[in-house]
Amino acid sequence: MDISDIVSYVTNEDNLKQILEQYRSLGPFPGILLTFMKSFVPPLPTLLIVGVNAAVYGLWAGFLYSWIGIVSGCLVTFLIVRKIAGHPYLERLARKPKIARTTKWIRRNAYSYVFLLSLFPVGPFVVINIAAGLAGMRLRSFLMAVLIGKGIMVFTVSYIGYDVAKYIENPYQLLYVLLFVVVSLIVSKKIEKRFSSGQTMELE
Repeated sequence: MDISDIVSYVTNEDNLKQILEQYRSLGPFPGILLTFMKSFVPPLPTLLIVGVNAAVYGLWAGFLYSWIGIVSGCLVTFLIVRKIAGHPYLERLARKPKIARTTKWIRRNAYSYVFLLSLFPVGPFVVINIAAGLAGMRLRSFLMAVLIGKGIMVFTVSYIGYDVAKYIENPYQLLYVLLFVVVSLIVSKKIEKRFSSGQTMELE
């Protein structure tokens, strides 16, 4: 079974639930590992994995395991790229138009870039982490942006995934989720202003 077969298998909700239930004796490890791998295997479906984690482990435990896994994956990717940033392969990668534009933008808006893109459950997570590492973003700033941004995203998806049927029957309840996201955005922007102390570039 190659990587494409594995990805195809875990993109099925029933298969994913079966995996988590089968290895539940290992505690939180399966749930954390699946979300951790998202940073290294882009085709893995974030929405599905986070939602199933909440359905299998419960809302709060599922949220915590998904949050730990996703943040850890982002952090490891970021640290690896920073460590080998001078490698010829990464230097060639950094010159590619998409990465180059992203890196230039990060150098001006580091915290906002990582935080805002972390709010979305779908997107080029690997590109975000690589670009932040290549741009030399400060570890503290990257970690803070990912912790808050991914925390909001994972909790929102977990909350819905924990009881999908409720939102299908009463879609208006999604307004509460939307309100939570809006309030979180406002609070996080205040944290950003205090944290960055008015600086627009988060480089060492």
